[in-house]
Amino acid sequence: SSLDEWLRPYIDKVSHVNHFSKLDLAEILKSTLQWPLSRELDELAPVRFEVPSGSLIRIDYEQSPPVLPVKLQEMFGCTAQPSIANGVALTVALLSPAGRPVQLTSDIAGFWDGSYEEVKKEMKGRYPKHYWPDDPGAAKPSSRTTKRPGK
Repeated sequence: SSLDEWLRPYIDKVSHVNHFSKLDLAEILKSTLQWPLSRELDELAPVRFEVPSGSLIRIDYEQSPPVLPVKLQEMFGCTAQPSIANGVALTVALLSPAGRPVQLTSDIAGFWDGSYEEVKKEMKGRYPKHYWPDDPGAAKPSSRTTKRPGK
């Protein structure tokens, strides 16, 4: 009912149909919230999540539960399932060094103890220069996948 109020300032700047794709609808809608609600939304449903490597990874909220797509090496050392919003667990989509899906897990500790060995064998063959530790739950995470941590 208030579309004209909150969208008009942004529509006035659109001079071509292709310009609509440049509008950040999420930010536009968020700007309609009052400050305490906007801050609470950021806390409960953050856009990005900081993984053990220090990288801020965008959360995919189009799936339920939300998915965190992250390169496997950036999750080394993580033994607790990442979560947001009062304990809502994220599903972790572990990616290869090339960014391709390798494993989907809602139990990161179980993955390290279980199917990681099989994934490691396959990935070591495809990406021999990358770091594939024997104990990933205790290994140092890295966003740099081509060098062993500490070298």
